[in-house]
Parts: sequence; structure tokens; C-alpha cells
Amino acid sequence: MMKYLQRIGRSLMLPVAVLPAAAILMGIGYWIDPTGWGADSPVAAFLIKAGSSIIDNMAVLFAVGVALGMAKAKDGSAALSGLVAYLVITTLLSPGSVAMLEGMDAESVNPAFAKIGNQFVGILSGLVAAGMYNRFSHVKLPDALAFFSGKRLVPIMSAVAMLVVSGIMLFVWPVIYTALVSFGKEISALSFTGAGLYGFFNRLLIPTGLHHALNSVFWFDVAGINDIGNFWSGKGEKGVTGMYQAGFFPVMMFGLPAAALAMYHAAKPAKKKQVASLMLAAGFASFFTGVTEPLEFAFMFVAPALYVAHAVLTGLSLAIASFFQWTAGFGFSAGFVDFVLSSRLPLANMPYMLLVQGIVFALIYYFLFRFLIAKFNLMTPGREEDTEEGAITNPVAGGDRFSAMASEIYAGLGGDENVTSVDNCVTRLRVEVKDMDRVDQQRIKATGVPGINIVGTNSIQVVIGTSVQFVADEVEKLRNK
Repeated sequence: MMKYLQRIGRSLMLPVAVLPAAAILMGIGYWIDPTGWGADSPVAAFLIKAGSSIIDNMAVLFAVGVALGMAKAKDGSAALSGLVAYLVITTLLSPGSVAMLEGMDAESVNPAFAKIGNQFVGILSGLVAAGMYNRFSHVKLPDALAFFSGKRLVPIMSAVAMLVVSGIMLFVWPVIYTALVSFGKEISALSFTGAGLYGFFNRLLIPTGLHHALNSVFWFDVAGINDIGNFWSGKGEKGVTGMYQAGFFPVMMFGLPAAALAMYHAAKPAKKKQVASLMLAAGFASFFTGVTEPLEFAFMFVAPALYVAHAVLTGLSLAIASFFQWTAGFGFSAGFVDFVLSSRLPLANMPYMLLVQGIVFALIYYFLFRFLIAKFNLMTPGREEDTEEGAITNPVAGGDRFSAMASEIYAGLGGDENVTSVDNCVTRLRVEVKDMDRVDQQRIKATGVPGINIVGTNSIQVVIGTSVQFVADEVEKLRNK
């Protein structure tokens, strides 16, 4: 199960990599026009819409990325199938479609279906599409249907599979959504303890996208709380209104960037450079804009224990801020931009104390993450174990370096007769072979790779580094000859 989750986590790295840039664009746009969100400034509108075009479609990116990453081969038909699967379920379960299916007015449709385009559905669509690719990409149909054989069959089967999934979700999704809303209404009566519970479950639900159901109870007017609307309009009680927002600032502005620093320091020396680029961009996005998904998705699947710790700390942060009645609010998210803007509002109460709390939480996040990573050898970015380190006896060089390296590595793995599948993550080739005894490790090491890791009877990893994609592409060319 853990290995499967880590594969999902690796698959998400491609779409996650684009999120920090989108978040920064939106943050700058919102900084320029904090009240109109682009309505009062063409420049702000341009930046906000450019960023939101990516952020608002995270589910689509996840559907494509997971389908591509979880498929046996990095093939365009798998990615296309992920998109097809997502379009099928989100169209079938849109409020308008559900109204027709159930023979009712659109206004009477369960509000859950207005939130069907979430990250959970995106990941689910990608997993279904990858399963269809792995099962049907080599199926040969009778001659009369030969055009639809193989990879062309995958999107078709993905669409069919999502019909079944949509039928199930038609009944399951409203139950899940309604249960979360009811749960939110119950904990809203628990004062600062309720704020803490809300913060905990808010983060815990981020991987599924179901946090939106919980947020609607506290942030908007589903249950009469309307914490965001009341705070910004000045309607409410000073020190109380904003209690479901304030505690996020210490986490997003200080805690998560500190966690990023901890993961960078915990990375293997040879991998610090590539980890630094990811953590710097994701940490800055979290601090400046309050968009945390680029950083959270970098470790939530590869190190679930860390993510649970993060959820607990978020709940603790909201409980503390609520208990002491330190309040600030956000229109976009709990980043630096919103903190500065909201600190001037009438209902902001000692917002500077959130900065003090943030410094404390930064220390907690940093040392707790470092401790947990080292204690349990958690596989955060840059922590993958490298074994069989050896001297470079014949490093491949020259203008066609990746092609030559791929040729030698593939030959060392046993070539077509021994290699059954090739995949890659951020830094390494992940190869399945028929017979491990036929692998010539010395020949592979002679190309200058940092290391080789045998992870199973038929599974071997060749550590390449950040240029692994180029080597993997060349290996695929060799396999397709």
C-alpha cells in the first residue's frame, strides 16, 4: 500500500511543479488589486486569470498527471485517457446532468454535485485511466475493429469504466459531502476546540479535495457562520470573527516554509540541488500567497506520517489563535499578501501576535520534521536510498551523452530480452526485469551513474539525477526500435 501511495506521489510531481508559478501570479495580481480581484486593474486581471487558469484546474492536471505516471509506459494515450475519464464523470455528475438523470429542477439537486470537479475525482480518474492503459493498451481486436486496437482502445475503455464509477458516485458522493457538512456544523459549536478540529480536518482532507465541503460551513454562509464575509465586511465580534482563518497564517507563512527547509536539509547531499529548487519555489508560494498544495503534495503521499503531523499542527495553530482571540483574515489564502491587507481591518485583533506564533511554529515544524524524517527514514524528496555506490570508471561524455548513456545502461540491464518495463521518477530509472542475474551492474556503473538500488526480485533502480528524463526518453527509443 505504501509503495502504491508513493507511486501516486511521484506521479503528481509533474503537475505539482507548475503550481508555485501559478500561485505567485495570483498573489501578485491580488496584491495589485486586493478588492476588485482584477476588476479595477487590467494588469491585476491578467495575472490573476493567468494563475487561476492553472490553480482552478488542479483536478484536470492531476487526472492527466496520475494517468501518465501510473501507466506502465509514459504514453500520450494514457494522459488522454485521464482527461477523458475526468470529463466523463464531471459532466455526468454536474448539477444540470444530475437534474436530468433524477428528473428534478436544477435548483433541487444536492449541492454536493456542484463540487464534483475536485482533486479526489481528478486522482480517481487518473488511476482508472492508468488501469485501463495497463490492461488494454496491447489488446488486439478482430479485423473489423482493428482500428480501435491497442492504445486507441484505452480512452474508450476509460470512458466506459467511468460510466460505472459515475453510477456509483451518483449515490455515494452526496452522502460523503453531506456528512462532512453536518460534521462541520457540529464542531462549530465547540469554540476554540472546534476551530482546532476544523484546522486538523481541513488539512487532512486536502488530498481528496473534500476540504471544500468543510470550508463552506465555516467560511461561507452554509451554517450562518460566514467567517470570511463577516470579517471583511466588519460585521461580527472582534477577537471571534476570523477564528476559522487566523490560525492558518502561522502555518502557511512560517510552518510550511520551515518544513520545506527541513526536507531540504534532510535530503542526500547529491540531491540537495534539485530538492532546493522545488522547496524554494513551493515554500515561497506558501509564504507569499498562502497556496500550500505545491509543497503539501510533494510529501503527503511519499511520507503520509509527516502529513498527519502537519494536519495536527494546523489544528493546534487554529486552536491557539482562537483561544487567545488573535485574528486576521483572508480573501484568497493565508499568505503574506492577505495578512498585510487584513491587519488593517476593524475586526483584526492583535494580528502581530500571529507572527510571533508563526516563528514558534516555524521552529516546531523544522525540528519535528527533521526528527521524524531521520527517526523513521521517511522518503521525502531527495531521501531515496542509494546503494551500490561505485567509482566512475568510464563516464559517458560528449554531445550525445544521454543517448550513449542510455544505450550502455539498457545493454547492462539485459536489453529487450530482459527488460519488461521502464519508468522514472524525479531522479532515477525504475526498471522491471525478468532475471536479475542477467543485469551487468558494473557496466551500468561505468556510465557514471551515482548508484544502483535493487528493490525487489525483479525491480532495479538506476540513480541518474535530475537529467533522468532525458535518459529515460532515450531508453524508450531503444525499446521501441
